[in-house]
Amino acid sequence: MVTTKRRVEVFTAGCPICDNTVKLVKSLVCPSCDLQIYDLREGCATNECRDKARRYGITAVPAVAVNGVLLDCCRREPITADRLRAAGVGQA
Repeated sequence: MVTTKRRVEVFTAGCPICDNTVKLVKSLVCPSCDLQIYDLREGCATNECRDKARRYGITAVPAVAVNGVLLDCCRREPITADRLRAAGVGQA
């Protein structure tokens, strides 16, 4: 039987909330998981991590992707000027 590795990618910014997510993911991975943790503050040698974050549509961290797909629990709407104005920001 051939077992395919599951690629698990965690995107962080090194904050305490991100650290807790990394700990949680590490506690759950199994031998069939290939875990990669990207700290977006530091980037990576080829800038692959920031390119992936952009490609996956990551707008906030922590975020987790499995096999190249951002998990639904990590999907957030981007912060926009319209959304900020709708919340009353910039209004006297």
